[in-house]
This record gives sequence, structure tokens and C-alpha cells, in this order.
Amino acid sequence: MSFTLNDKAAIVGIGQTEFSKNSGRSELHLAAEAVKAALDDAGIAPSEVDGMTTFSVDTNQEIAVAQAVGIGELTFFARTEYGGGAAIAVLLHAAMAVATGVAKTVVVYRAFNERSGWRFSTGVSEGVPLTSDMLHWSWYMPYGLMTPPSWVAMFAQRYMHEYGCTSLDLAEVAVAARKHAVNNPDAWFYERPITIEDHQNSRFIAEPLRLLDCCQESDAGCAVVITSTERAKDLKGSAAVIRGIAQGAGADQEQMTSYYRPSISSLPEMDLVARQVYAMAGLGPGEIDCANIYDAFTPIVLWQLESCGFCGRGEGKDFVKNGALEVGGRLPTNTNGGQLSEAYVHGMNGVNEGVRLIRGTSVNQPAKNDHVLVTAGVGVPTSAMILGQLQ
Repeated sequence: MSFTLNDKAAIVGIGQTEFSKNSGRSELHLAAEAVKAALDDAGIAPSEVDGMTTFSVDTNQEIAVAQAVGIGELTFFARTEYGGGAAIAVLLHAAMAVATGVAKTVVVYRAFNERSGWRFSTGVSEGVPLTSDMLHWSWYMPYGLMTPPSWVAMFAQRYMHEYGCTSLDLAEVAVAARKHAVNNPDAWFYERPITIEDHQNSRFIAEPLRLLDCCQESDAGCAVVITSTERAKDLKGSAAVIRGIAQGAGADQEQMTSYYRPSISSLPEMDLVARQVYAMAGLGPGEIDCANIYDAFTPIVLWQLESCGFCGRGEGKDFVKNGALEVGGRLPTNTNGGQLSEAYVHGMNGVNEGVRLIRGTSVNQPAKNDHVLVTAGVGVPTSAMILGQLQ
């Protein structure tokens, strides 16, 4: 690789709104609030920002957010497709802009009223613009495959059949996330623990997925500020350096319904991204101290653990047992509670927690935090990064 983003850019500010089920304000308000908080955290004035990136599905135009926050001239703006898979791809675009000199300081944001407004749980049954995705989903809709849980349930059933995974194994993921959320005042499920039995007694949404296997629907906004590693050294806050960052789509990729591959019990797109991000960072799975793994549904955590080399294929169910994902376990994971128990902000709240882990400010802080893996989106073109300490 003749050019690398390794250590070229750093996250120097993070911000978020409260996580609610009814924000009572516009999505633009949420975006501006999160961006302002991230800039304040970094100690950077809005006038210093010259780049912005967000998700293609975000309703807030860059120029509208810029105007609301007081950002002036923009030399760079970009958007990334595919929902949760964009959460780190948008950071990749920002890091590239900074590393190549296209922009000096880039704000990345995501904001929505996903609970009180249009809910992703409605799937393709209503309110979705006609796109190529709608055309491919038309083959599945007659069979009731209309929502994210139903799409993921198909993969989960096959995985469980091939490797002997059970609902009790999925419960381990849900309970670990909730244990972390119980200590997190920002989490929706703060001080509201669950047990394995609670998980097993929760109703089916799309078998084998139960209610407690599914992420939340949230109203919220999150934002980060990215600048060069050299500039980061002069700022007031503690920066998280981007050691490696990547995005990718696998062969025969569809959005959430890649059923026509030779095998549907693994994630080729995450395999690809893991190879890229480890190669750029010059690290391996054994050097990752903790992680924020995209957890829209519990089984996708198992698949990502396998793709990222923490265990072998089909061994995710064994890896997560005995508190492995908890602080003090083999790989402290989703220490904020994740999307299952903190909030669902398309993975951006996981990015913010990754930065807190590097800073040592998580409410569930592991003892070792030299390198943190953060992943985004599964079942769609996806992305991941490794964060490290500023030297």
C-alpha cells in the first residue's frame, strides 16, 4: 500500500444529545446540538470547521447544519450509503480529507427521530422511496421478509443449525450489554438489569430473534470532530488516533438479504474489512484490548467476533460465555451498553464510546485500553476502525 491513513488523523471531539423515545425537537436541532457539543469537547470553534460528512439517509443537509452551528466555508462534504454500515465509512471519508489536505477539520454527524418519527422497524412496508433496494426486496416481501429482524433471522437460523448455537448463547450477548448499561447514566436502560431468564421469556420478534435480541429505536444525535494527528497534539482534549480504518462490500452482496452466497453463516464483508483494518494498523486480534461491536441484533456480534479473528468460525457462541464480553473478561465489548441497551444511533454512539475507552473515561473502563476496535453495520456494506493512544 503506497498510501496509508495509519496515524494520519484523530478524533478530537465527541458529542451527543440525550437518548430518548421522543425528543420533542427537529432532527436538525438534534444534529446541531450534537455537533456543537463535539466542537466544545474538542475546544474548536465552528469557524475552524471546513468539512462535513454524514449518512445518505440523514435528513439534515450539511449547509443547514453548518448554518445552525455557525460553521463558515466548506471545502469538503460527503455522504455514505447503507445505514449502520456508514458509521465508520463516514469517518473514513473525513480521515481521507484530512490526510490529503482537502480539509483541515471535519465534523461527522448523524441525527434522527427514529422512534417518534419514521421507524426502521417498519422495514420496506411503508414510507420508503423507490430505489434499487426496493426492487431486490420485492422478491422477499411476498414471503414476509419485510423488516430487519426478519432478514437477520434467516442468517441466524442457518448459523444456529450449522454450529449448534442456541438462544441461550444469544442471551449472553444481551445480558452483557445490559450489565454495562446499568452503570451508564446516559443509557436508556440505566439501572434496569436483565437476566438470562428475562431474555428467554421475552417474546419472539422473528424466530429465533426475541425482543431482547433486538436493538432499540431511539431519538438522538451524535457527532465527532476529526483533524490531523499533528493538530490534535495542540488541542485541549485527549485524542483517539485512527490506527486503521476500512469499509467494504463482499461478493454477491445485497443489503441485508445476501442469501445466495455459498454460505450464509458468516460475513464475507466483515472478513474483508477486518483484513484491511488490521493490515493498516499493523496489529492483530491479540492486540485489541476492548471493542465496540455493532449490535443491532445479538447474533451479529458472534459473527463479527469470528470475522475479526477473536475466535474460529462457529466458535462465537463459546467465546461469549463466562462473562467474556464484560469488563474484566476476555474482550470487554459495548461498554456503553451498545445499541441493545444504550441507544440505537446507527453505530455512532459506539464510535463515541470507542473514543471514551481510549481516553479512559468510560463508565465501564477496562484496565487496558491501548487499542480499541469499533465496527459498524452488518449484512450491508460495512466498516470498522482501530483507535489508539496519541503519542
